[in-house]
Amino acid sequence: MPRLSEVIAELDALWPPERAESWDAVGTVCGDPDAEVTRVLFAVDPVQDIADEAIALGADLIVTHHPLYLRGTTTVAAGHFKGRVVHTLIKHDIALHVAHTNADTADPGVSDALAGALDLRVTGPLVPENGLGRICELDRPETLAEFAARAAKRLPATAQGIRVAGDPDMIVRRVAVSGGSGDSLFGAVRAAGVDAFLTADLRHHPVSEATQHVTQSGPLGLVDAAHWATEWPWCEQAAAQLDEISDRHGWGLRVHVSKTVTDPWSSHHTSPGAPN
Repeated sequence: MPRLSEVIAELDALWPPERAESWDAVGTVCGDPDAEVTRVLFAVDPVQDIADEAIALGADLIVTHHPLYLRGTTTVAAGHFKGRVVHTLIKHDIALHVAHTNADTADPGVSDALAGALDLRVTGPLVPENGLGRICELDRPETLAEFAARAAKRLPATAQGIRVAGDPDMIVRRVAVSGGSGDSLFGAVRAAGVDAFLTADLRHHPVSEATQHVTQSGPLGLVDAAHWATEWPWCEQAAAQLDEISDRHGWGLRVHVSKTVTDPWSSHHTSPGAPN
């Protein structure tokens, strides 16, 4: 069995920590470098449900996309929910490693996994300077409504579901995708000349402006999925990468992907609404 330090070295080769944004907090949060690793669990969020799942699974290492402590802290006291996660992991000899923006810009990275889940052909990065996002082609032209239905079918179900902005009958051939929050990328999306953009966490004003801004290539269709849903495919991609590394080294690791939905929204509320 490999030591934790050996597994982390391979993970850092996949997602070099120096590629992370300066504000990010990636790397190993807890764990003994000399401890043996036999079972690994991949998940999006380092929350208590995932820690409990790792215990039940007998995992020695959790790899998450989102950091546990994105900003500095002065305590890991168990009275706080994040501190409780740390206490749980240490008590059960479970290490935690984070690959966040360094996994976003990796090749393959988070957006490659998103494109793969949607069965899209990647033609290049959306932002060539840092490798963020992907420009893709569909296997055949679809309407925006059909493309949104493809996303709804192929991404994990969440309370939010899939939201669409734009003419549902417009034809989509080329799309941009970016896992996680993507409304800071509208400039790159317009420059790419794509028909539609699929991402998460789209806000009112950027969406309103984007739908009103018609370029030479025509109007832009928008598909907004839940943040967790757009990043979960990376867990499967990352698990497959570690599986290949384990086979190459003869480690015999057992690698798992959490199916636990850690999207924070729990239900979709419908009502007739207030009169305008």
